[in-house]
Amino acid sequence: MQKFKKALILGYGRSGQAAERLLCAEGTEIQVVSEDREESTVLIRALESLHFDVCIVSPGFAIDHPWVKRIQSAGIPLLSELELGWSRFHGRTIAVTGSNGKSTAVKWICEMLQLGGRTAEIGGNYGIPVCEVVLKNPNAEWLVLEVSSFQLETAREFRAEIAVVLNVLPNHLDRHGSMELYRQIKARIFGFTSSFSGGACLVPFHLLPVFKAETAGERRWITFGPEPEADYFYKDGKVFQGLEKAADLRGTLFESPVIGSCTGAAVIAVADECGVPRAIVETAAEHFQPLPHRLQRLGAIGGVAFVNDSKATNLAATAAALLACGPGIRLIAGGLPKESDYTFIKEILAERVRKIYLIGQASRAMYQAWNGDCPCLECGTLEKAFSAARSDAKGGETILLSPGCASFDQFRSFEERGRHFADLFRQSVQAGGDAS
Repeated sequence: MQKFKKALILGYGRSGQAAERLLCAEGTEIQVVSEDREESTVLIRALESLHFDVCIVSPGFAIDHPWVKRIQSAGIPLLSELELGWSRFHGRTIAVTGSNGKSTAVKWICEMLQLGGRTAEIGGNYGIPVCEVVLKNPNAEWLVLEVSSFQLETAREFRAEIAVVLNVLPNHLDRHGSMELYRQIKARIFGFTSSFSGGACLVPFHLLPVFKAETAGERRWITFGPEPEADYFYKDGKVFQGLEKAADLRGTLFESPVIGSCTGAAVIAVADECGVPRAIVETAAEHFQPLPHRLQRLGAIGGVAFVNDSKATNLAATAAALLACGPGIRLIAGGLPKESDYTFIKEILAERVRKIYLIGQASRAMYQAWNGDCPCLECGTLEKAFSAARSDAKGGETILLSPGCASFDQFRSFEERGRHFADLFRQSVQAGGDAS
C-alpha cells in the first residue's frame, strides 16, 4: 500500500493514536479530529482548506455517520486502522471474525504458534491496535488478528493467508440494520478481488453456500462444525478430519458442543494450515487460561459458583455460556439492548436456568419475553441482582453474569461491568462467605 503525504485521523482513541504514531514515523502530516472534542467545525475547516490522501476511520464511527459522509463527499478514501497496520506487516496473517468467540480463538491460535516455536503477534479488535503491533514487530512470522464488523466496513485491500468466520449470529444490528448486510460485511474478510488466491477461507459448514454467494471468484474453502460432512467436525470432545481423530479436547475449556464445534474445530483447521503439530495444539488447549470477563470462574461461596461472562454482549454469547455452565444457573442478564428478538434463547433458558435477575434498559423487554418460560425478577442494578441471586442460590448452583447486552446504559465498558461483579464477589468473601 502507498505511503501518504497527508492523512486525516477520525477518532483519537487507542487505535487512532497508534495510527498517528505509525504515520508520523513514515513522515506523514497528520490532522486529528475527535468527536470527544466536539470538533465538527475543525473538520469542516480542514476539509475546506487541506487536501488529504486518506482518512483513517476509528471503528467507533459508523459508515453512515455525518462526518464520515462529509469526508466521503470530499473524495477522501476511507481506511481502517486495521488495514493500515496490516499493510505495513511483512509476515503472514491469520484473521478471525464472527459474532462470538473471536478473542478466545485468536488467543489460542497465537499461543499454539508460540508454543510451536513460531514468532506470532496478536492484535486488532482483541484490544491491541494493529499499527501498535506492527510498530513493535513488523517482521514476525504471523500476525493473528481479531477482526470486527466495524473494522471490515472500511476495509479495501485487506486479505489474510488464513481467514476465519467462526459464526454469524444476531449482533450489532443496531448499527448494520439487517442480518443480510451484517453477513456481507463479515464476508469482506475473504478479500475483495476475484483474482485473490492461495489463502484458506474457513467457514461453518452450514454457511458455506452463503459465503460462496457473497464472495467474488474462487476460494479455497475449508468447513468446520458439528456436521460429519464438514472438513473438520466436533463430536464428544474430539475433533475429526474425516475418519481421522485430529485432536482430543476433553478436559479443556473447548470440551463443549458449542465451543468445540465452533472454536475447537476451526482452530484445529488453522493449525493444520500453519503446520503446527496437533499435539502442540492440544497442549495449548490444556493450558489455556480464559480471558477476563469470558466464562471467568471467580470462585465459590457455600458451594455456589460465581462466573463472570460480562463479555457476552449478545444473546448468542449468553446461550453459549448457558450450555458451557450446565444446569442450575442463576442468570444475571440485561443492559443496553443490541437486538430485539429475545425468543430464540427461551428453550435454553427453560432447560438450564432456575431464575433470571434482570438489570438495565432491556430488563422490561426481557421480562416480557422470558417470564412465562423461566421465572424473572427485575432488579434494576447489578448490585441488587447479585444480592437477590446470592440469597436464592443453593449449593451446586451457579450465579452467572452473562448479560446478552451492551453495558453502556450503566457502565463505561463490559470490562467495568465484569470488574464490578468480581468486586461484589470479593466483598461477599470478605464479609464471611465460605469461599473456595
